[in-house]
Amino acid sequence: QVQLVESGGGLVQPGGSLRLSCAASGSTFSIYAMGWYRQAPGKRRELVATITSGGSRNYADSTKGRFTISRDNAKNTVFLQMNSLKPEDTAVYYCHAVDYGDYDYWGQGTQVTVSS
Repeated sequence: QVQLVESGGGLVQPGGSLRLSCAASGSTFSIYAMGWYRQAPGKRRELVATITSGGSRNYADSTKGRFTISRDNAKNTVFLQMNSLKPEDTAVYYCHAVDYGDYDYWGQGTQVTVSS
């Protein structure tokens, strides 16, 4: 089992920045990839960015060039640096991990609100 705990959400003005963190615990040796998804009110949960244990990154088109995902394998933590934030980035952001058996794990979510 893997447990994920997110932190770093909050309220920010358009054009501002936030950094999200997600700490994994438990059977972290089994994790293949970690990442972030988000869900806005009335919308489906969507991919934001992912990173594998080998460092390969994948981004949603809407976040390329603005968001950067990184990973500290020694601390079992993944980060999401979000710059040039827009009101449409407002959502609950969920940390996600998948293990080598294709089992999914989710964090509890952290709210990000972009508003003036």
